Amino acid sequence: MYDDAYVTYLAHFTGTRDYFECHEILEERWKKETPLDRNSIWVGFIQLAVSLYHQRRGNHVGALRLIKKAKQKFHLHHALIENFGLSKSEMLKTLDMLESNIQQKKAYQSISLPIQDKRLTEQVRQKCSKWNCAFNSKSDLSDHYIVHKHMLRHDN
Repeated sequence: MYDDAYVTYLAHFTGTRDYFECHEILEERWKKETPLDRNSIWVGFIQLAVSLYHQRRGNHVGALRLIKKAKQKFHLHHALIENFGLSKSEMLKTLDMLESNIQQKKAYQSISLPIQDKRLTEQVRQKCSKWNCAFNSKSDLSDHYIVHKHMLRHDN
């Protein structure tokens, strides 16, 4: 029912908390569908993950810039949010809360996306279980590799 790349994104977003991997997965997905559309909802999901990646690293300027861009995309495509198994009203509230937290330079905290489709929740839970991570886990801030992945991965 849901695109596998999207389910994988959600499993990383809510399970491994590997926001860099979220970006990699959906960037590939976006480029297959609408590579020239920088206003795609796929880009909004990517920017949301990268915003959290920056916030977790203490880069509030980058995090704020990206959460604002993500919000614009989700507002532009508000009619599509529920097609992604998410509560539209809760998703927009979550984005507002994130922007406020980043503006106030609050420390990163793991968040959950408002999945309302039980079938999607089950697909994400199964993927998390397969990877041996908890659905809606808390980010392990001591995992240096996940926190600084863009600098530490081997393909740089």
